Amino acid sequence: MTWFYLSLLSAWAHANSDALCKKALRESGVLTVAWVYQGYAALFLLPTLIFTGLPELDKTFFFAILLLLPMDITALILYQRAIKVSPLSLTLPFLSITPVFLLLTSFLMLGERPDKSGALGVVLVATGIYLLNMHTTKEGLLAPFRAVLKEEGSLIMIIVAFIYSVTSNLGKLAIQHSSPFFFAATYPAMLAIVLLPITALNYGLSSFVSRPALFSLIGLFNALNIVAHCHAIKLVEVPYMISIKRTSLLIGVFYGWVFFGETHLGERLLGCAVMLLGVTFIVAF
Repeated sequence: MTWFYLSLLSAWAHANSDALCKKALRESGVLTVAWVYQGYAALFLLPTLIFTGLPELDKTFFFAILLLLPMDITALILYQRAIKVSPLSLTLPFLSITPVFLLLTSFLMLGERPDKSGALGVVLVATGIYLLNMHTTKEGLLAPFRAVLKEEGSLIMIIVAFIYSVTSNLGKLAIQHSSPFFFAATYPAMLAIVLLPITALNYGLSSFVSRPALFSLIGLFNALNIVAHCHAIKLVEVPYMISIKRTSLLIGVFYGWVFFGETHLGERLLGCAVMLLGVTFIVAF
C-alpha cells in the first residue's frame, strides 16, 4: 500500500501548489507562474542528486524525454491559463477525465490493462460533469453540459487531461529507464530551462523573483508532489496511481471556496466526488 499513501501525499501537495499558483496569477503572468512552478521546484530537487547519484541512462530515456518536454510545456501553460481564467471548482475536476483517456493510452503505450473498464464508470464521470453546473438546470435540462462549453477554463483543462494521459505513460517509461529520484530531481529543471527564454522575453528576468516567498512555497509543494508522484508511479500501474492522486481535486475545490470565494460548493464537491467514483470504477473493476 506504499503507492497509495505516496499518491495521497502527492494529491495534497498538488492541491496546495494549485491554490498558491492561482493566488500568484492575480499579479503575475501565466508564463511566469508556469516557470515558477517548475523552476523553483528544481531548486529544491536538484541538490538531492548529491545523495542519490546518477543512474545509467539509455536511448529509451532520452527518447521519452524528447517526447515529454513539448507536451508537458504545452500542458503546463494551458493548466495555468485554465486556473487563471476560471474558478478552481470548474477547472480542477476535469483532470479526473485523465484515467478515462488512460484506458486507451496505457494499453497502446505500455500494454497495461485495468481489471475492467465498465460503462458505469464513464456514465458516472458524465454525471459528475453534469452536477458541477447543476444550478443551471433552470435554463434547460442540458444546460449543465452547455455551461461546460461556455467555460474557457473547463475546456482547456479537458485538453490538459488528455495530454496528461500520454505524458503519464511517457514519464513512467523515463523513470523505468533511469530512477525515480533522478527523474524527479532533473525533469523540472529541464522544463524550466526550455521555458526560461520564452518567459524572460515576455516578462523580463525580474519576474522570476518578484514574489520570492510565494514562489518558494509553490516550488516547495510542487517538489514534494513530484517526489511522491515519481515513487508511486513506479510501484503500480499508471491508472491506479493517477486515480488516487486526483483526490487533490476535492481539496482544490474546497480551497476555491475557502480562499477565493467560489460559489456552489456543495454541487461542485458532489460533482467532483461522483467523477472520482466513476474513475474508481474504471480502474478498479
